[in-house]
Amino acid sequence: MRKSILRLRPYVPGKPIEEVERELGITDIIKMASNENALGPSPLAVKAMKEAVEDVGLYPDGNCFRLKLAVAKHCGVEPENLIFGNGSDDVIHMIGLTFLQPGDECIQSDVTFSQYEGVAVLNDSVYHLTPVKDFRYDVDAMSERINKNTKLIFIANPNNPTGTMVTHTEVERLMSRMTERSILVLDEAYYEYVESPEYPRSIGWVKEGRNIIVLRTFSKVYGLAGLRVGYGVAKPDLVKYLERVREPFNVNSVAMAGAIASLQDPDQVARSTALNSSGKKYLYAEFERMGLKYSPSEANFIWVDVKKDSVQVFKELLKKGVIIRTGDIFGAPTHIRVTIGTEEQNVRFVKALSEVLA
Repeated sequence: MRKSILRLRPYVPGKPIEEVERELGITDIIKMASNENALGPSPLAVKAMKEAVEDVGLYPDGNCFRLKLAVAKHCGVEPENLIFGNGSDDVIHMIGLTFLQPGDECIQSDVTFSQYEGVAVLNDSVYHLTPVKDFRYDVDAMSERINKNTKLIFIANPNNPTGTMVTHTEVERLMSRMTERSILVLDEAYYEYVESPEYPRSIGWVKEGRNIIVLRTFSKVYGLAGLRVGYGVAKPDLVKYLERVREPFNVNSVAMAGAIASLQDPDQVARSTALNSSGKKYLYAEFERMGLKYSPSEANFIWVDVKKDSVQVFKELLKKGVIIRTGDIFGAPTHIRVTIGTEEQNVRFVKALSEVLA
């Protein structure tokens, strides 16, 4: 085996509903752990996927031609600005394979998505973790770590698991410190949920020809997490190199049909973000009532300090049929991350949490 893989920590997903049913012998479980869209996919997407199933005996379009045209129009870019993956995780993996060599260095923040560190380790590169301030990225601390060996800089925006955001001005300041060989990877998996006017206008930087790769996904606001469709937006020079390492047929035909149809539903994003906004306000108020400190979120989840061992809280909530995410894996043992659900799910979660904490 490669020695570097011994340094990798396997990704730990949110606990599936079926697993809780098997372990505890209970039903009527709600999952508020993996930041999935509580409303699910668009009816147009479901219809398109059912129709696409008829043709699964054939290989999908390896170039994602129709999907590429639809996303290009949606983002206001050219098809040659796009690279598609089996989820945006796949694109992150491609970025590492394409651009990292031994001796290269990567910069990421602490308390963030684990796959960035994994990419560096897998490709025998050095990674630097910078601290967070009030669970926000410290962009200036990241800038100070940039040197002639810096190749990739990762920013999750909004950040997972904290829901906090890096502003347009902060990213501009970071990019002004970057060298010609540095690439900024701006992971915008949750960008549709953002309400702040200070959110970066990242596609504009791509059009300017900056060394930036913007990552987006159909897993969150579009409710297609089970299909695994993600994409990167970058200048053509970067995309053509990423295409060299992309696996053939890495996006399946049913997934492409669902993603295209999702973009044709004019209400998908609006109804999902409206539900998220109202749910967020309700949960904020309840956390304040319980005296719990939380991080204001620009995503579809909230990072909250429950003032107790998060693993124990997780186990007690499981018994009540509520699945959340513990903070210990992010180095925050008293924090939990809870996905914003439907009104009914949010009320049930609050009732269960109140009982557990009492």
